Amino acid sequence: MSDAYYEFGTAAERWERARFFFEAKEYTTAARILTGLVDEVPEQVAPRLLLARAYYHSARLVRAETELRAVLERDPVEEYARLMLGRTLERQGRQAEADTHLRMAAALAGDFPSKGDA
Repeated sequence: MSDAYYEFGTAAERWERARFFFEAKEYTTAARILTGLVDEVPEQVAPRLLLARAYYHSARLVRAETELRAVLERDPVEEYARLMLGRTLERQGRQAEADTHLRMAAALAGDFPSKGDA
């Protein structure tokens, strides 16, 4: 596919195309489309979060981490981004860092250990 395909259409059309490829498990193609969207609208969390997920599923963990940290910079209480960052760090063998983010994600989700679990 030429690069024009990834850039063709409105932002909404490209968003839908990226979601289509993501749902089809074509994570690399979804990422190529989403990269342009994220560059255009860096303040929007949804395209960046989907880009991070595409990177995660295609085992580009450093890129996933970078995008997830950018999401959390904009929205520190984005529960799913926090969970994904924890999982991404786990896959990189960085368990101590991962545990911090996983605990925060659980707290944001309201999953507090009961008194007997502590």
